[in-house]
Amino acid sequence: MKKSRRNFIKKTAAASSATFLAPSIISASVFGANDRINASVLGINGRGKNHISSLMKQKNVQVVNLCDPDMNLLKVRQKEFKNKYKKDVSLEQDLRRVMDNKDIDVVSIASPNHWHSLSVIWACQAGKDVYVEKPGSHNIFEGRKMVEATQKYDRIVQHGVQLRSSPAINEAIGLLRNGYIGNVYMARGLVFRWRGDIGDKGFSSVPNGLDYDLWTGPAPKRPFTENLVHYNWHWHWDYGNGDVGNQGIHETDLCMWGLDVGLPSKITSMGGKFLWDDCKEVPEVLTSVYNYPDEGKIIQFEVRPWCTNTEEGATVGNIFYGDKGILVVDGYSKYKTYLGKDRTPGQSGDDGAMEASDINPSLLQLVQRIVSHVLFFLGAIELQYRIACPYAPLPLLGHHAPLLLKSPSSQHLILPDGVGS
Repeated sequence: MKKSRRNFIKKTAAASSATFLAPSIISASVFGANDRINASVLGINGRGKNHISSLMKQKNVQVVNLCDPDMNLLKVRQKEFKNKYKKDVSLEQDLRRVMDNKDIDVVSIASPNHWHSLSVIWACQAGKDVYVEKPGSHNIFEGRKMVEATQKYDRIVQHGVQLRSSPAINEAIGLLRNGYIGNVYMARGLVFRWRGDIGDKGFSSVPNGLDYDLWTGPAPKRPFTENLVHYNWHWHWDYGNGDVGNQGIHETDLCMWGLDVGLPSKITSMGGKFLWDDCKEVPEVLTSVYNYPDEGKIIQFEVRPWCTNTEEGATVGNIFYGDKGILVVDGYSKYKTYLGKDRTPGQSGDDGAMEASDINPSLLQLVQRIVSHVLFFLGAIELQYRIACPYAPLPLLGHHAPLLLKSPSSQHLILPDGVGS
């Protein structure tokens, strides 16, 4: 059974990149009792918990392995898994053993950013399909290699930008495309999150049960500090990207999607640390402008860490500006419009229950795409599948904005020809 199903997946070509429609729901009844997709979740502290629950909600999927450099955390999750699902799950600290396991079909990656691209590349080389959290890569070079591996090994790889899987947001994009607010010339991205003082814990010995070599992986190895493990690596250059490359990946992607643009001609960015004397390396406050003179469009992007105003009720979201009105996206799955000088309320949309659910729609779509390829090969159904987040250099802006802060030059950063091509 497993051999035949795995061969089905391997022999079927990956879907072509296109605009996302709605996910197609495939009934579990087409699968035999033992004919399932076996998944491993890499990185189980934060988003990984959502990956586990989302995958386990699918009747044709079984999480069979949890992988994390921290054995203490693994044992906690294993116990939680047993209590919740009444099933056993194997544990691995070294993701290379996961890649070598022929019984694992899918890996779902929620590890720190510096591990994302290499994990995807190894999984593709091992013949596995992949879901990877945002950002897809820690830097541009790694991201391009990740895309190359996906194409070379003919795998399915889904990038975790859940906005692309929202019916309401897709509806909003349709309004922008159809001129509902007129000529859309500007987008604004908002990342106003509550990010307090994290202090500085200094260096200490590596805790028992943590394989710090595996945690560091391809990144430069620093002396161990609790400033990094498990969450606050986000605020250190070697491992994270700050909030513009954390939360901001979603809003940057939506800015570009809504404006229907690719890479900008110029990026200007300024910011710094103004509140906390802690161990963070990345800026707390960041203001960036992405300029598209040839298209006559511009993106403004703001990161703020503490007390602030809202903008049209949103603290994390987007605003699109047209010559007939504005469209406001609040969060991941709802929008409103205001038309004309009097700001007359216009069309709006809200996914409602979907937002309240703990199901990750982007991860769910990966599973559905894999299942659909099996069915297509069998001739049981013929469908056209479209990728929710086509491979494109969407995270590049989030990478370049903080990069400017580290550059001694005051000149504009002009992206060279060929980047993202």
